[in-house]
Amino acid sequence: MAEMKWERAGLVGAAIGVVAAGAAAGVAIERATVGRGVRRKAQLALDATGPYGTLRGTPGIVAAEDGTELYYEIEEAAAPGPAEPPGRVRGWLRRQAKAAPQPVTVVFSHGYCLNQDSWHFQRDALRGTVRAVYWDQRSHGRSERGRDQAAGRTASIDQLGRDLKAVLDAAVPEGPVVLVGHSMGGMTVMAFADQFPEYVRERVAGVALLSTSAGKLAAVTLGLPAAGARAFRALAPGVLRLLGSQADLVERGRRATADLFAGVVKRYSFGSDDVDPAVVRFAERLIESTPIDVVAEFYPAFTEHEKGAALAALDGLPALVLAGDKDLLTPSAHSAEIAEKLPAAELIVVEGAGHLVIFERPELVNTALAALISKAADAVRAPVPQELRDLIVAGDK
Repeated sequence: MAEMKWERAGLVGAAIGVVAAGAAAGVAIERATVGRGVRRKAQLALDATGPYGTLRGTPGIVAAEDGTELYYEIEEAAAPGPAEPPGRVRGWLRRQAKAAPQPVTVVFSHGYCLNQDSWHFQRDALRGTVRAVYWDQRSHGRSERGRDQAAGRTASIDQLGRDLKAVLDAAVPEGPVVLVGHSMGGMTVMAFADQFPEYVRERVAGVALLSTSAGKLAAVTLGLPAAGARAFRALAPGVLRLLGSQADLVERGRRATADLFAGVVKRYSFGSDDVDPAVVRFAERLIESTPIDVVAEFYPAFTEHEKGAALAALDGLPALVLAGDKDLLTPSAHSAEIAEKLPAAELIVVEGAGHLVIFERPELVNTALAALISKAADAVRAPVPQELRDLIVAGDK
């Protein structure tokens, strides 16, 4: 009987957790018809095929305002090698980084139920070209469980904005920064800008807001019929609180049944059917690693997130706003609304891509980020020659 309770709790917890994390409710029927041992072997084979999330930098830890230890890693820009192919985006960014007295530092803030490893494809493309900082938001990845949350206090996007400020102070004490945020990370950037507008004016040279929203998330349907969406919004907070209060029980069942939800993760994270299975498995691993009580603590913060007015602090900066047109979690219409408030921003809506566009279309995302970084460099250094602009727009080919 106890085992049945774990299975039942795990199914409910995994379904709700996957929805809130970027996956949604349901079970892939074909997975249920295959033996668990076979599925596990397939998962291990995929993990070995795609060693994603293995890139590491110089580690650091900084204390947030409540004492929570936030983990970050720094990757420095390397000097260009003598055999650097001329004209490539990678070579251009590296030369710019070397020449600048105060090089731009790019700071990456990840999404809900992910961690800094979710930037694997961007990190692989940019490492050695610019100084970069990757950090784990509180209660995610290698950062400590939020001490305020462990004490029963509510998680908020504003608190994440203050956490970002602590990371910036520790990892980037001087020089211009480019802020990049995906999903919840984009909301973190908006909350930071809202609370620290003077820092933005003095230090921020550019911003990228990927698959994110400035508010109105309570109205998102998650691709469900209207009645189903209303029911989910009404029930999810209470169900998550209940599951979070029984975290040990739920996690035991959740681990036992997580393999049933690969199809669900794929549907709500990706927009196309031809994503590399190893990449899909990478997304599963990241989502599975987030404890159910952390899922429960953060979920209510999204319906309270309203930062449309805060975008004024970012207006005029080089900016990139990017989303997939099949994103069911933060629909591309939300990115279009952000772009309307940032007239100088480049809006890119990626056809056929879902919420994890940074996994699904990394080449496109990386090229757009390279262009943004070069524009940010323009703001603090000499202009980029036109021929190099043309190469950057064309991509790193």
